[in-house]
Amino acid sequence: MQLKSTPQVATALAAAACSLLGLPASAQDAGTPDNWQFDTALLYYGESDRVTAVEGVFGATKDFGDEHIFSGKLVIDGLTGASATGAVAQPYAQTFTRPSGNGQYVIGAGETPLDDTFRDTRVQLNGQWTQPVWQDYRVSGGLHVSKEYDYLSLALNGSLARDFNQKNTTMSLGLSYAFDSIDPEGGRPVAFASMPLRDDFSSDDAYQAAFDATRLAGSDDKNTLDLVLGLTQVINRRTIMQFNYGLSVVDGYLTDPFKMLSRVDSDGITQDLLYENRPDSRTKHNFYWQTKYAMDSAVADISYRFATDDWDIQSHTLDSRLKFKLSDTTYIQPHVRFYQQSAAEFYQPFLMQGEPLPTYASADYRIGEMTAYTVGLKYGILLKGGQELAFRLEYYQQDPKNNGVEAPGILQEMDLYPSVKAVIAQVSYRF
Repeated sequence: MQLKSTPQVATALAAAACSLLGLPASAQDAGTPDNWQFDTALLYYGESDRVTAVEGVFGATKDFGDEHIFSGKLVIDGLTGASATGAVAQPYAQTFTRPSGNGQYVIGAGETPLDDTFRDTRVQLNGQWTQPVWQDYRVSGGLHVSKEYDYLSLALNGSLARDFNQKNTTMSLGLSYAFDSIDPEGGRPVAFASMPLRDDFSSDDAYQAAFDATRLAGSDDKNTLDLVLGLTQVINRRTIMQFNYGLSVVDGYLTDPFKMLSRVDSDGITQDLLYENRPDSRTKHNFYWQTKYAMDSAVADISYRFATDDWDIQSHTLDSRLKFKLSDTTYIQPHVRFYQQSAAEFYQPFLMQGEPLPTYASADYRIGEMTAYTVGLKYGILLKGGQELAFRLEYYQQDPKNNGVEAPGILQEMDLYPSVKAVIAQVSYRF
């Protein structure tokens, strides 16, 4: 069973589902005192010939009076399918050892190597409490627990917000700390160790000894500290604007234990398969701007995010939604999102035989140069008693790019940067 081949997938899906569900984040969203508000959703995410995810979200919020607000969320998702290993395609069939070391699989000639052991179930629980403490001040604190087959995440968060200018201006400071424990099936690979293949050994014992020599004993962990500074400003009766600065410092095990690199000769023929290695720290900065503008029969929502880190990845995200009122009880909301990022300084689509091994290297396309876009539409129906039923359908495409690496020999004929295409469908119900 493989879990962390795409560690961001489950988290990203949950965040996307909850934000589009409109799960409450502040006192203004909590509804009337003494009434519980529930948000539910079922989300499907399916990549073409790759990962498929089905996720259920249940959220509950209650204002106990005087803006003393509790919100909780339960997320359950299941992921299955195949994910790219980082190895390059070849004009002949290739054999790979499964991450557990038990068994192997074969990839056909000319095909992108995909590991079909990507599957797991994740359960996530969040709880948050918000309340005023002094005049014009609010505090909030929360807990997060997420458990997967070989991954445990625990997090704490807290924030302080201050209103100014008759509550037309709000400044906030938020901190969170997360501890993650990683214990991948088969163990953590030794950096740049060669993948052993059963066919190269005369006995099961000899193969097992070779496989064990490529693994580190025990689990590992990582720690993440996030800081967010925010400013929200009411511009006029139709316009509100938000600015955020975020800092994230991560230390610990950041290597993906299920990713590898192909080591090729001058003809582009694979000579060896090596497990990747990434730095054990990462510092990220991001700057976020969002504006909402209310028209007579529509609400425009546009945002931009710039992110940069000490891995040399820089990204730009432009996101826009326009919510049209069709009638007193129905609306549609088109959605367009564009994303672009540069490659990490240690990203390499392959390694060359005869050249010294670098300190760090990864062929994971997710940290390579890429562009991506999302287009979709949401249709909502407002029901009696503040209830709402909504349907969302979107198309997502991610296009990895060559960051200037010249492919040798036969690799010039291979598709080293295949696109990832996905369909996202969601049904949500608020009551």
